[in-house]
Amino acid sequence: MIDEKIIETNSLKAWLLATRPKTLTGAIVPVMIGVALAWKDTPADEFQQTPALLCFLFAFIMQIDANLVNDYFDGLKGNDDSATRLGPRRACSEGWITKRAMKQAILAATFLACLVGLPLAYYGGAQMVAVGLACVFFCFLYTTRLSYLGLGDVLVLVFFGLVPVCCTYYVCLPWNHQTVTRDVVLHSLVCGLVIDTLLLVNNYRDRDNDRRDGKRTLVVRIGPTATEWLYLLLGFAPLAYIFLTGHGYLALAYLPFHLLAWRDMRRIHHGRPLNIILGRTARNMFIYGLFTTLSIIIGI
Repeated sequence: MIDEKIIETNSLKAWLLATRPKTLTGAIVPVMIGVALAWKDTPADEFQQTPALLCFLFAFIMQIDANLVNDYFDGLKGNDDSATRLGPRRACSEGWITKRAMKQAILAATFLACLVGLPLAYYGGAQMVAVGLACVFFCFLYTTRLSYLGLGDVLVLVFFGLVPVCCTYYVCLPWNHQTVTRDVVLHSLVCGLVIDTLLLVNNYRDRDNDRRDGKRTLVVRIGPTATEWLYLLLGFAPLAYIFLTGHGYLALAYLPFHLLAWRDMRRIHHGRPLNIILGRTARNMFIYGLFTTLSIIIGI
């Protein structure tokens, strides 16, 4: 645990906090599932290892980039004022990282993500360039505009479900067999819904501040009680996949952890203690990803 009371400006500790390590599971899980699906559907000697690695790196860097963008622009708008903030303290608002250094880091992270992602066009065609540009575009647009319109949950479904799972699967297949199957699409939708639980609990915690700041998140729109039940429902998405396909049973190991998080979320209901549920939800996402990946590999 990093002591947030002793942070030197632009120090390694400051940058580590700015990357928001707990959120990085959301970048890893969909790529992990996409790789497992491609591995299952490809003869061992034809599986494309290089694009699999590039997908992991691209997703990892883009998540960090999105976190830095969010830190910078919310800091400019005053949304991360430490006097009212309920979540973890933010680097720019706290002065741990200067705004100039943060802008430079955003540019560097964006450039590095593009540099890592560009070779995927060799494996998946020119459409991968369009996908990569969309990832960068919406990385900025989410914080600056779309989060205020309550569209964050839609973006999670697209950019933490459909895009990473389907595109990873596609580029890891042999060139003459590249396609996206119904099963891959179903997995991507389930993955996006499970990962959206992290955004839901984050916005559930911040609902009063978001309402004050004019952020019409889904939580602000539907209220806390409906959000609690939606959080529960999203966690049951793996059950829907099992019902439709008759396999994926190992993912059921995720459900007890999700139920416990939901129970405590309702009990806590308000304030900074909900950060505990945020951490548990991030952990639960990884549990879901791990057991789903194992289920795909084993075939049950």
